[in-house]
Amino acid sequence: MAIVRWNPFREMENMLDQYARAFGRPMLSREGGQEVISTSDWSPAVDISETDKEYLIKVEVPGIKKDDVKVTVHAGVLTIKGERKSEKEEKGEKFHRVERYYGSFARSFTLPENVNENRVTAEHKDGVLTVHLEKQEPAKPQAIEVKID
Repeated sequence: MAIVRWNPFREMENMLDQYARAFGRPMLSREGGQEVISTSDWSPAVDISETDKEYLIKVEVPGIKKDDVKVTVHAGVLTIKGERKSEKEEKGEKFHRVERYYGSFARSFTLPENVNENRVTAEHKDGVLTVHLEKQEPAKPQAIEVKID
């Protein structure tokens, strides 16, 4: 697992961003001195657990078809992207309240070193996306004998 330098200002910014998202307002954040708006409109809830053989990531994606979700692994990072499409008003129908989140989302997770990136699988059932991250044995260091001339 990589060591990350703690930045209290970034942590505060993330907390304020989550607070703003709870009220449906994207927050401006600073990256490299420039203000940018977050690309995700919402983020689904995630549970991460571990067994002896694998890590499990369960993502709540109710109302999202499996074709609208993409799971990728690249350079030790698992990324889950998707989109919940909003319902269109039909003729003679009007909405009185809309509380569900719509739009695109993206979640990324740094994988532990003992995950076999080539054996990641996912399944979509009953509104829950389950990603299986198989563990692998860490490579054992080998002693190499060097000949002395």
